[in-house]
Amino acid sequence: MKQVLLILVALLPIPVAAQEKNPVPMKYVSAVAISAELDGAATDDETASGQTDTGTHFGPSATAPQQTSAKPPQSTKPQGETEPKIPGSMVGYIDNPIPESQIRIRFDYAFENRFPDRAEFFYGKCGCYRAVGADPNAPGPPPGSTKSAIPNSLNFQQVYINGEFALMRRLSVLVEVPVRWIQAQGFTSVMGGTFPNQAGLGDVIAGFKLAAVASESTYLTFQLRSYFPSGDASKGLGTNHYSIEPSLLLYQKLSRRFTVEGQVGDWHPIGGSSGVPNAGSEGFAGDVFFYGIGPSYKLYRGNHFALTPVVELFGWHVLSGFQTQIGGPIAGVETEVSGMNIVNLKAGLRTSIGFHNSLYVGFGQALTHDDWYKHIVRLEYRYAF
Repeated sequence: MKQVLLILVALLPIPVAAQEKNPVPMKYVSAVAISAELDGAATDDETASGQTDTGTHFGPSATAPQQTSAKPPQSTKPQGETEPKIPGSMVGYIDNPIPESQIRIRFDYAFENRFPDRAEFFYGKCGCYRAVGADPNAPGPPPGSTKSAIPNSLNFQQVYINGEFALMRRLSVLVEVPVRWIQAQGFTSVMGGTFPNQAGLGDVIAGFKLAAVASESTYLTFQLRSYFPSGDASKGLGTNHYSIEPSLLLYQKLSRRFTVEGQVGDWHPIGGSSGVPNAGSEGFAGDVFFYGIGPSYKLYRGNHFALTPVVELFGWHVLSGFQTQIGGPIAGVETEVSGMNIVNLKAGLRTSIGFHNSLYVGFGQALTHDDWYKHIVRLEYRYAF
């Protein structure tokens, strides 16, 4: 009998291939159990007592073999696509509070800008002062020194190409290159001059964002943007002075679908044209305080597609500066604009495609008598990476 046991022990363990062919998984059988079965021992008693021996024993000091661990379940998420913890900004006019790597292309079409040189916020002091000898350094249109023209209003279009790169989760740097087109909608009869439509590079912007708070539901971010006088002010494409724009941005996710974003800041000119009269201490350019709030609601949310309506209330409070009224410097009706309030209502729809692409279309309407424009249409494509 001992010889039989030795032969059986030599044949153990049973090859794995034999287990694969067997529809019922085979287990190692205890040599002690085999010996008991051959000797007519009480294998039935073990079965009746509910005990099973799953180990392979090779005498008194034998140990159980290592068990093969089951393979972990395979992930069903597509390779290379990871959903961001925070879905990104939904607004179209308030600046994005989230420091992130992105490329943004934006197109604006605005109607009826009646005072384009107001505080030198849109373009430089009207060139009509230069033409009549009131200010030889006035940088604005019309180009040249022999024409004196004050537009009744302007329509303008702008394309902005914005690149932002996140150095880390809380910090990003950005640059924005604008291209502008302007079309004067008639001129005041007092001055009698005109100038043609203009187009070209605007004032380039560079800056950074630094998030003081950065979580899955909240971003509180300081942003600083600097404007460089790269646009030709004599054609109405720039302001002819540097300016800085510090602001505080907020992103607050209130639920899976509802988000509120906001912004508050100040546009501050550095330099700029002399005021009216030229000997005055106050410059033509002035500080502009601005603020905005934009709630959004994710109306539809699929795996790779979402529709989010957004409404934004945006306002500006002009703290100082001047604007050229219709009538011009000869009529002496240039006015100081400190204390002027401008409020716009913007409504739009943002479409998110996948985790990287986003499209926005929106419309803005002036709510106050004073304005930068009566209406504006905005289209934007954003790619985040």
